[in-house]
Amino acid sequence: MELENISYSIDDHKGIGRIIINRPEVKNALNRDTRRELRAVIDALRHDYSIRVVVVTGAGNDAFVSGADVRDFQGVTPADIEEIASTMGQQLFNDIESLPMPVLAMINGYCFGAGCELAMACDVRIAAKNAKFGQLEINLGIMPGAGGTQRLPRLVGWGKAKEMLYTGKIIGAVEAERIGLVDSVVPVEKLEAEVNQLAEAIASKSPLVLRLLKKTINRGMYTDLAAGLSYEKGNFALCFATEDKAEGVEAFLGKRKPQFKGK
Repeated sequence: MELENISYSIDDHKGIGRIIINRPEVKNALNRDTRRELRAVIDALRHDYSIRVVVVTGAGNDAFVSGADVRDFQGVTPADIEEIASTMGQQLFNDIESLPMPVLAMINGYCFGAGCELAMACDVRIAAKNAKFGQLEINLGIMPGAGGTQRLPRLVGWGKAKEMLYTGKIIGAVEAERIGLVDSVVPVEKLEAEVNQLAEAIASKSPLVLRLLKKTINRGMYTDLAAGLSYEKGNFALCFATEDKAEGVEAFLGKRKPQFKGK
């Protein structure tokens, strides 16, 4: 598929993929075409074992993603919207959350509505100080439909999530970090460097273990403690059948940097 609304690039040497929502003229709002392009990239990433980390961001300094493109809401039926929410909303973001490799959200400027839902589907969120967050759907007479009512409470707690969802209030990056919506806040001019540093640090680890870790954490988040611990134990044991485990132990004992190959 030819990409017109997003750009995707790969640093083959470092194993880092970069997705940029590229509609700065509308603050990177997600319309149907953009979602379809994102769908195509995510489907390709799922089977690309050369990629160790993915970074998602928005073009320019004004917005990560300002939300859904409201023009898509005109002249549609409830059945249309239910289908869009299922496939191009919830399922798309679920698939981002379940990508085998870690996904970092590099958040600059507006992060509203579907943009906030996209960011919450990522593993780690790093925000510039100019970032602003909110689920603003209530102001349009609707509610979130791509995971906002479910992921937000899991990140910030029921009370704070309900306050944001009921009022459509906008919060700044510092407040977002305080309540747990983002994991760190950095100056605007240092955002890319900080995210790159984190991406490279993660990419230097065993890609096989990173994938096992992500599966173990994500499954544990949606199950009870006993089931999560059992799944962790099995995956922990699997690590001992890998070349990366042998390399990691030998490198540690030899006081050198390990060279993980994902085997």
